Amino acid sequence: MAQGFRFTCNTCAHSIEAWSDGNPYYLESVVTDTGKVRQKKKYAYHPHHELLERCVGNDSPHLCLSCGKKFKVDSRKPITVCRKCKSADIVDTYELAGKPCPYCEGGVFGDGAPCGIS
Repeated sequence: MAQGFRFTCNTCAHSIEAWSDGNPYYLESVVTDTGKVRQKKKYAYHPHHELLERCVGNDSPHLCLSCGKKFKVDSRKPITVCRKCKSADIVDTYELAGKPCPYCEGGVFGDGAPCGIS
């Protein structure tokens, strides 16, 4: 079961939704137009347990606390800096509680209000 939370800045009210399970994926072989076989990510979410069992990685939504860029971090190819500004001040969106807001640069994200269960 996945739990969703909405984290809201206490100053500017910017909010971000995050889910406990991120974006689990499995790989599927696909033949390209040129006849080459490549692996393509296919996302699997609860409640599709048969697909979840095939998962080999997870793309977790992250936020750069320096520039506000949102991006996914692949568990199989983790990165430690923002793709846009190269700051190391990045965080998984599911862990935004108490973190500074990059949009108003004065507030912090609250504890997170439940916004869904899957």
